[in-house]
Amino acid sequence: MEERVSKEITPKSKDYSQWYLDVVLKADLADYGPVKGCMIIKPYGYAVWENMQRDMDRRIKETGHVNAYFPLFVPKSLLEREKEHVAGFSPECAWVTIGGGAELEEPLAIRPTSEAIICSTYAKWVGSWRDLPVLINQWANVVRWEKVTRPFLRTTEFLWQEGHTLHENEAEAEEETLRMLDVYRAFSEEQLAMPVLVGRKTESEKFAGALRTYAIEALMGDGRALQAGTSHNLGQHFADAYGIEYLDRSQQRAKPWSTSWGTSTRMIGGLIMSHGDDLGLVLPPRVATYQVVIVPIPPKKGDVAETVLPKAREVLAMLKGAGVRAHLDARDQFQPGYKYADWEMRGVPVRLELGPKDIEKDQCVLVRRDNRAKEFVPLAGTAARLQALLETMQAELLERARAFVAANTTRVKSYDEFKQVMAEKRGFIVAGWNGDPKVEAKVKEETKATIRVIPMGEPVEAPCVVTGERGREVVFAQAY
Repeated sequence: MEERVSKEITPKSKDYSQWYLDVVLKADLADYGPVKGCMIIKPYGYAVWENMQRDMDRRIKETGHVNAYFPLFVPKSLLEREKEHVAGFSPECAWVTIGGGAELEEPLAIRPTSEAIICSTYAKWVGSWRDLPVLINQWANVVRWEKVTRPFLRTTEFLWQEGHTLHENEAEAEEETLRMLDVYRAFSEEQLAMPVLVGRKTESEKFAGALRTYAIEALMGDGRALQAGTSHNLGQHFADAYGIEYLDRSQQRAKPWSTSWGTSTRMIGGLIMSHGDDLGLVLPPRVATYQVVIVPIPPKKGDVAETVLPKAREVLAMLKGAGVRAHLDARDQFQPGYKYADWEMRGVPVRLELGPKDIEKDQCVLVRRDNRAKEFVPLAGTAARLQALLETMQAELLERARAFVAANTTRVKSYDEFKQVMAEKRGFIVAGWNGDPKVEAKVKEETKATIRVIPMGEPVEAPCVVTGERGREVVFAQAY
């Protein structure tokens, strides 16, 4: 199939970074705000986030969690109670020191994450084992003062959900941590058609203050990894720091085990880079703002408003009535060719063309965004055919992404081979590691690759790729 490119979008092969920015801006997902690193999510992009949020919220609630909301401002004294935690976030913290024209008695951090404010609140709420487990999630914004920013992938302010839970023992906390990790895996693959690796982070890569951190890692089109969601077993560290105690079943004082977990608008960045092409965005049907756009074709003679639009509106109503997110492009200042290119750039899964000849034949034309396959469908069967087509596209996007990951995952046995692959191809590299943080740091310094995950399950023994010592397989990659 001949490759097509958009004149408005830089080809991936020429400049991947500029291609990504072009897609974000030209596809109407976001714009730059007046403060560096703070993006404006435009209505078209926000609708994608809403579709993602709606499904994730359902999954979170199905696991027994409820939503709440906690304050944006965190007193400095609260944040500093857990030293390892505050040290991890200190470089990214934004502080408020003046309020109402007067200097504040105590600086307030704009939340970089909410462990401090939530754990200090839980200390007031929990007094007995009967109060456990606490299973709360919040949808909120956070601020991390990033030096290098890129829309969706790394921004000063971003939107996310963050769960914070308390449990009676370590086993329950670990079960919760892994349960939510699997929720993220399923969401990424089932909704975003974005396959992920699942595993544990090394000590140097884990969340500040966590006992153990787990993550889902996706592979982007340029061979770099994207950490798309994390789940943390926080142990009893935060219970110690914030004085959370309760009377256990034996009426003894005890400290709960806590977890936290989150995903963010960063997943939209992953979505763009997993499926986009040189024409622009490619949206999986389950999260697309519009699943189908209707483009009316004007007659050679006569007014489109009189000859085609009435039938187009009937089709629109029929599709919406069947639960399809449909949009009618009735803009009269643009020709159909412009509209085709515009909606291809915006990644709408299916284009429905309807002209006078189609109306005569009681049919329409459906064109897929991912492979541009075209078919003629009777109008009466359009809704059913579209629903089937959207499910097919969703599945095929996932399989195509899985094939890409497989083709860009390399097992290496020597450090020279490791460096060559990372320099020429990137992608996921499966290699042995002896567990030594110094080896991990050496690889990062020399290749910019980090250990993205230690795979779950029984360890697969493999000689350390650097030292040759006994080790286990881990997955390396350069990352966003």
